[in-house]
Amino acid sequence: MSTILYSFRRCPYAMRARLAIAVSQTPVKLREIVLKHKPPEMLEISPKGTVPVLQLANGQVIEESFEIMLWALKQNDPKAWLSPNFQKMLDWVQRNDEQFKPLLDKYKYAVRFPEQSPEDYRQQGEAFLQELEQQLSRTPYLMGEQQSLADMALLPFIRQFASVDLRWFEQAPYPHLQAWLKQFIDSVLFRSIMQKHPTWLESASEIDFP
Repeated sequence: MSTILYSFRRCPYAMRARLAIAVSQTPVKLREIVLKHKPPEMLEISPKGTVPVLQLANGQVIEESFEIMLWALKQNDPKAWLSPNFQKMLDWVQRNDEQFKPLLDKYKYAVRFPEQSPEDYRQQGEAFLQELEQQLSRTPYLMGEQQSLADMALLPFIRQFASVDLRWFEQAPYPHLQAWLKQFIDSVLFRSIMQKHPTWLESASEIDFP
């Protein structure tokens, strides 16, 4: 049995998993899904129904995107993404996932959360952007001079936040954050993990990834 990754191309959680798998060059079978039509094979091993889901060759299932990143990088870490202080990287990831992501969802899907305006949710999310800007004004990446797990775990979410109102983001007072994001979006690695694939249910074909 091969290692199988259930993924959805535009999901930032799935992006971070694919980034780590791609940089580690750990081979998996990619099954691209549609969230409205989740395959029963995925729901059987992960009833929560969210992506990414990784099923290892031995049957073990990893359901959390950050844990998938760690699994992949422990297989092979050619860019030394795990080298910086792990607790500091984990702190960035936890604040992103637990504090920033809920605000991102309210900003992106403000019509579902009419208690406040999109601008209010954006302003609340900006507190995290300001922290990132401060750090990136001191060093080119979150943990210093080299990209790390922290950068790659956060960048898909900053990309999603920026895309809600790209015109606003491009003129916002965050030049270091904007440069950090642009470098990521323009990278060969990002383009490689964002290639479009037919959905697994429609094509019945798995993709060799990376």
